[in-house]
Amino acid sequence: MSTQIQEQETEEQADEQPGEAVPAQQQRRMEQKREQAAEDDRQREAVESSLDGQETRTLKVFRYDPEVEGKKDPRFDEFVVPYRKGMTVLDALMWARDTYDSSLTFRHSCRQAICGSDALFINGSQRLGCKTQLSELSNPVRVEPLPHQEVVKDLVVDMQHFYDQMDAVEPFFKEEDVPDGLEEQRQSRENREKVKMSTRCIWCGACMSSCNIAAGDNEYLGPAAINKAYRFAMDEREGEALKQERLNILEQENGVWRCQTQFSCTNVCPKDIPLTEHIQELKREAVKNNLKFW
Repeated sequence: MSTQIQEQETEEQADEQPGEAVPAQQQRRMEQKREQAAEDDRQREAVESSLDGQETRTLKVFRYDPEVEGKKDPRFDEFVVPYRKGMTVLDALMWARDTYDSSLTFRHSCRQAICGSDALFINGSQRLGCKTQLSELSNPVRVEPLPHQEVVKDLVVDMQHFYDQMDAVEPFFKEEDVPDGLEEQRQSRENREKVKMSTRCIWCGACMSSCNIAAGDNEYLGPAAINKAYRFAMDEREGEALKQERLNILEQENGVWRCQTQFSCTNVCPKDIPLTEHIQELKREAVKNNLKFW
């Protein structure tokens, strides 16, 4: 890979200090790096030659590794992968990693659009790698980490802030809501239908990444957290006192009122949750909650 050769040369130049003799051990190490880079290029050329005559796709993948001197500057690497019907972006990334470069780093788990691990910025939009078909994308396919998140390495971003915002709305039923003994907490069919879509959130962070308000305001709860609060606030099994507590959290300056109704979160949600609609409904609840009649 040409980018790899450039990185090796950069490391070699950093190792050599002007006016100093290069120790034999260091010289052998630099020679090994050059040989390894050449071998990697030969293997890459052999793989690409073997794909002649096959239908292929080209991935342009964001690369960054702050812990390696020659890889601290972000760049894009290209990988040519064989295409087959039904192939997803995640399939292509895994093939590129296993064939070309084992250091290529990205998150993935269930591969069924349930775990939310592989949310990526693909051809300019937040998508799940395991759900996105290569056949739906123009070539080359540009794959980047989620915007507005700190990049840890390659396509992996730090999700801690997202998790903190989710935790801030207390996304669970509290113990005092559990009935004594074995009594069931019944929910009507109508109420289940009302909150059903909000329960589909897989914590992928795509909506948060797409939100311009969240990008400029770290205190804003964000669409995912507000949707999670909606799921419990609108559940008839939660008592009025607890619903009031949730509304008090959502009514704050960095709650529902920071939403500017851009619909970007709704547009990118891989589970088709009407996030903007849920936020607007919570705004109406907040207004009713503060109405006073004398």
